[in-house]
Amino acid sequence: MRTDFTTVYWRDMKKFFRSKYVLITSLIQPALWLAIYGLSMSGSFDLVNAGTPLRQSFVSVNYLTFMAAGVVSLTVLFTCLYSGTYVQFDIQFGLMKEMVASPIKRSHILLGLSLSGLTKALIQTTIILGFGLILGVKYFVGFTILNIMLSILGILLFVVLFSTGLMFLALTLGITIEGHDSIQSVITLLTLPLFFASNALYPMNSLPTAIQVASSFNPLSYFINGIRYFSIGEKFYSMGTYYEFGTTDMLVSLVVLSIFTIAMFLLAMRAIKRVKMV
Repeated sequence: MRTDFTTVYWRDMKKFFRSKYVLITSLIQPALWLAIYGLSMSGSFDLVNAGTPLRQSFVSVNYLTFMAAGVVSLTVLFTCLYSGTYVQFDIQFGLMKEMVASPIKRSHILLGLSLSGLTKALIQTTIILGFGLILGVKYFVGFTILNIMLSILGILLFVVLFSTGLMFLALTLGITIEGHDSIQSVITLLTLPLFFASNALYPMNSLPTAIQVASSFNPLSYFINGIRYFSIGEKFYSMGTYYEFGTTDMLVSLVVLSIFTIAMFLLAMRAIKRVKMV
């Protein structure tokens, strides 16, 4: 089993690191969001926080720190969903049929491809978090060393869970949609509503009612809640809104992301079983 999916995994990772332009652009885009949009908007949005009396035990968070979780979600979203285009190339050049016709189980093919996408997401998330520190994002303020270690593990857990679900979705799209241009259009169509119909850039209560309803069903919102909980804390104030997360909120987020991942896995298995060997 290990040889099966690691072969697929290393093949995809080698292809990723050899594509220098893909590697660089996948890192530059979220960095530009954090550097240009985050820094330019921080001055305006931070005025909302200025002069507002804080409730006891709440920490005031600037906009750059608030939106950092949104940029992490953007990184994961683009990295994983656009992996579907690579699957489309494999299908066009007949490589997918060769893998399906090989002794490798189809579930192991999905596992290897999803693990490669997960690895890319973890690498890019780490780089973006480090870049955020350089720009002045305030992570883990007031945390003890133990809390920081546990928070990092929590962030990794959420990234792993959400990235895996997105990879299964990307693989489903890559297998079922014919044509490179078509899959790029569909991925772009999915990416925009997933990102903007969430709490990535603005507080949920500041969004129109219809967007709030859509956001409550958006797995990206629950992913961002987890990142903010572990990187900022249980109680904080930002952009005129008080945030208070508890254990129940995190359990709900984990359940939602788990359901999303399982559902996407079932779709991906259904799609890859339909791939013909000839």
